Amino acid sequence: MNNIEADKNIKRKGKKVKIDVDFEGKLSFGERLKMRVASFKFFKDIVWFIFRFILLLGISYVVLLPFITKIAGSFMSADDFLDVTVKLIPKYPTLDTYYYIFTENKYLEALTNTTILSALCAVVQMFTCAVVGYGFSKFKFRGNKFLFICVVFTMIVPHQTLQTSMFMKFRYFDLYGIYQFIYKTFNLGSLYVKNVASTKIWQYPYFNLINTYWPLAILSFGGLAFKNGLYIFMMRQFYKGVPDELEEAAYVDGSGVFKTFIRIILPLSVPMMITIFLFAFSWQWTDNFYTSFFFTKDGLYLMPHIVQIPKTLGKIASTMVNGATYQAAINNTCGLMIIIPLIIMYCFCQKFLVQGIERSGIVG
Repeated sequence: MNNIEADKNIKRKGKKVKIDVDFEGKLSFGERLKMRVASFKFFKDIVWFIFRFILLLGISYVVLLPFITKIAGSFMSADDFLDVTVKLIPKYPTLDTYYYIFTENKYLEALTNTTILSALCAVVQMFTCAVVGYGFSKFKFRGNKFLFICVVFTMIVPHQTLQTSMFMKFRYFDLYGIYQFIYKTFNLGSLYVKNVASTKIWQYPYFNLINTYWPLAILSFGGLAFKNGLYIFMMRQFYKGVPDELEEAAYVDGSGVFKTFIRIILPLSVPMMITIFLFAFSWQWTDNFYTSFFFTKDGLYLMPHIVQIPKTLGKIASTMVNGATYQAAINNTCGLMIIIPLIIMYCFCQKFLVQGIERSGIVG
């Protein structure tokens, strides 16, 4: 009986659909359009579409207007800043600002040095944080939670509190007194020097690592560089989502921990590692904290150092009534020239960045 009733319902529904189709087919296009427009659902969809469009347009305006203003100002000449009618579109567009920043501010040298330093730190931090994050997520050992709390603690402590100690450590670098031991053992020289009063004082043997890549490289290898606590946390969350069965199957096949990590875990981690690389590269690219005391003014020339007024444009600004506005536009142009390489890099790596953030377990 149930099957018979089901067949009857199907036939009734089929007839109903056929009747509706025949009915709509007899109406003209204008009548069918009028029926759809007159419905409440259509009106609700139109109102919701207009509301979303206005909301997104307003947010885009607030976010993009400062960038549009800076870009427009970078193409303005000194005469445009004297003309009160000029707002966003310059009357006398020029590339002089870019030219003098490129030549007088040594942009190419800063670009080369910053690229080498940022790539070095990013690659080292990427692999270091991957190994540390894998250890925290997959291995249970005594003190695991305490060490991870220490990692989180590095994200909380302000870096300014460690500035002096880090500078002195790398200014007079001697890891666990090893260099002093070698100095004494092989008699590499006298450990005493004479001061102004001609008395002997102890001269501590050390390496001066300031104005070299070594301080940032050592911090990156040790997982103590800028934002490394965040990178370790992201890798740990990612590896927690990797099934343990993959590793167990590799162990059964005779692979050790290191071989399993290299041949199975790392290939799965490529999107996440690229995300870590992009974050580390970007933060190091614009870093002005570590580089300000690890590299003195006469040391390595990096991207933050180009943010200054070129001499030629400075002379022009000094003769202008609103020279401060012109100088602000020049500084904004320097900022644009700093972030242009990052924008180009993100255009090619955006897909990996989105995949890495989705798989990190910290979305939302």
